[in-house]
Formats: sequence, C-alpha cells, structure tokens
Amino acid sequence: MKILTDWGFTREGWRKNSRGEYLVLLQGGLLTAFTILPVYQPPGFKITSTQLIYLTWILASILGLGALILIVKGLIDLGENLTPLPYPREDGELIQTGIYGIVRHPLYGGLILAAFAWTIFQLSLSHLIATAILLIFFDIKARREEAWLSAKYSEYSEYRQRVKKLIPGVY
Repeated sequence: MKILTDWGFTREGWRKNSRGEYLVLLQGGLLTAFTILPVYQPPGFKITSTQLIYLTWILASILGLGALILIVKGLIDLGENLTPLPYPREDGELIQTGIYGIVRHPLYGGLILAAFAWTIFQLSLSHLIATAILLIFFDIKARREEAWLSAKYSEYSEYRQRVKKLIPGVY
C-alpha cells in the first residue's frame, strides 16, 4: 500500500526495526488492550453522592475535550509530516507552530489524556494502571523519536527547551 511506504514503512525496516516499527506494533497492542480491559473498582469503593458522580463526569469530560483538541489539532498541524513511526519522514519538516508551539507530542499527550478521562469516568483501578503504562510507553517512544529529530533538525534542542513534552504546561 502506497500510504505505508509514504509513511516510511519498508520490508527492511520491519526486519531491523530501524525506524521504530516495533514501537508502532506495541502501541497498537497497548491501545487495543486498554480498550478491551475490564473495569475494576476495588470492593467497597462506590461513590454514592450524586454531586461527586457529576463532578467526576465533568472532570472526565474536560479531560476528554482536551484530549480531542490535542489529537485533532495535532493531526491538522502536522499535515503531510504525519507518520505513525517515531522516525521523521525524509521529506518532512519540523513543525513548531500551532499546537506544536504548546506541546511537542500532542498526539501522544492526547491519547494519555483520553485514557485518563476514561479512567476517571469509570473510576477504574485497572484503567488507572493501564494509563500509567501508556504514559511510560509514550514517554519512551517520544524519547526515541526526539533522538532522531535532534539528529535531523539542528533547531530541535532549542525547541525542546522551550516546549513541554507530552502534557501542555505540565510535562
């Protein structure tokens, strides 16, 4: 398929993991596992106050909206530079404007916020653990991606100093 080659996937890459192909597979597996993970609430943990339930729903909605904004704006601002691989496209350019002026990895951050929103909405301990695993995974994937971006773009180290990594204003 042409889209896969446009994104940088090659047979050689799949054999040698030279562009982070295995990270893409692991990401798909983790996101699939998160989606089918059963909700687990510790025995005896039940919010009975209607106000607290509504508060958790409002918080989850705000986080979910933030996640949606990060993901959609990240996809729009990235445009032709989009690839699921952490290795930058050969014909790509470094995007530092739009949402990328606020956070370096808005797609990863958006997925983390979406997972956390679902965790809060469900009050699920199993999803809280899975969200922590996603945060660790995306931090590792972003670190690998940033090594390649730093090698390709001389201005990346200054950009890194100026803009947060995954969560705007936080990390």
